[in-house]
Amino acid sequence: MKNAALLNAIIENAIDGIITIDDRGLIETINPAACKLFDYTPEEVIGKNVSFLMPPPDRTQHDEYLRRYQHTKVPHIIGIGREVMGLRKDGSVFPFRLGVSEVQYSGRVIYTGFIHDLSKQKQAEDQLKEYASHLEELIDERTISLKETVQALQKAKEEVSVSLEKEKELGQLKSRFVSMASHEFRTPLSAVQLSASLIDKYAQPLKSENISKHVARIKNAVGNLTTILNDFLSLEKLEAGRVEPSFTPFDLVKLAEEITEELQMVAKQNQNIIYQHTGKISTISLDQNLLKNCIINLIANAIKYSGENTFIEFTTEITDSACIITIQDNGIGIPDADQKHLFEPFFRAHNTGNIPGTGLGLNIVARYTSLMKGKIHFKSIVNQGTLFTLSFVTS
Repeated sequence: MKNAALLNAIIENAIDGIITIDDRGLIETINPAACKLFDYTPEEVIGKNVSFLMPPPDRTQHDEYLRRYQHTKVPHIIGIGREVMGLRKDGSVFPFRLGVSEVQYSGRVIYTGFIHDLSKQKQAEDQLKEYASHLEELIDERTISLKETVQALQKAKEEVSVSLEKEKELGQLKSRFVSMASHEFRTPLSAVQLSASLIDKYAQPLKSENISKHVARIKNAVGNLTTILNDFLSLEKLEAGRVEPSFTPFDLVKLAEEITEELQMVAKQNQNIIYQHTGKISTISLDQNLLKNCIINLIANAIKYSGENTFIEFTTEITDSACIITIQDNGIGIPDADQKHLFEPFFRAHNTGNIPGTGLGLNIVARYTSLMKGKIHFKSIVNQGTLFTLSFVTS
């Protein structure tokens, strides 16, 4: 009795549905879990053929399955793990896994069906299939998009290659033109400069202020044109990557004194360049030509943007670890808003007015300094002056 009560308790409280039928397929018992699955009360199903809990075609074939098994002992509905469909009271169907066992009980054969609901599992599988299908669609879309992107990139690459080739050709043409123009212009400019000097010499006995004034204008104009040509030629070489610094030892003080003497001759009236060197060492290893260009450019700017009766301070200093070069004037200064653009090519500060210039000089100075692994800094206040500092590591 205890075993029977225990078995009954297990069946009544089982999570899965349990149904027993006789050899004619009539339902003898059904547990609460099965009643809940099919939405029937025990009274509504006991005594009825189990096929009424099945949707077509299983409903019409069930009795044939049972007779075939009883005759051949080869199971069709008997077994574990077969997936079938169930029919609820409201007409809806649901999937479940059916396991059927043959049981000898009280001298007769009964069949016990164990029913495990697969609704949630099938729903999850359907969702997974839907996600997989959606993922495949996304992959197809992304694949198409990627192919289009690759094709677009390939086309862009081809266009860029064509553009680069054209740009290369234009660059070569520009390089040849700048070089040709620079050399071709130099010859007539030299002739003009020489003629102006001769005119000035032959006119000296006449002591004509007008002649001297106009000769000075000619010389000044030739100097400006020569500077422009030099700037464009230097920029073209930099852009073409044809400027390679040559580091060789030279006497910085001697170079600075030569530059000071040369530029003092073109300074404005009563405009004095004061040079001073600090330190016992005077030899430095840099590219002498590039450094000379930088210093001349900075002092020429100081002359150009400062007035008459002013001083331009030019200093050099060599220590065990660095070389410092400064050029300071008390000219028009650089507006704060313009200072961040100062080293850009063709940029000129807004307060330069009619003072001639290409806007290339400081760009060239900065690039030459960088090629020599140096740095350029400046401080400037409008109407008070500007200080430029070139610094190079020597150790």
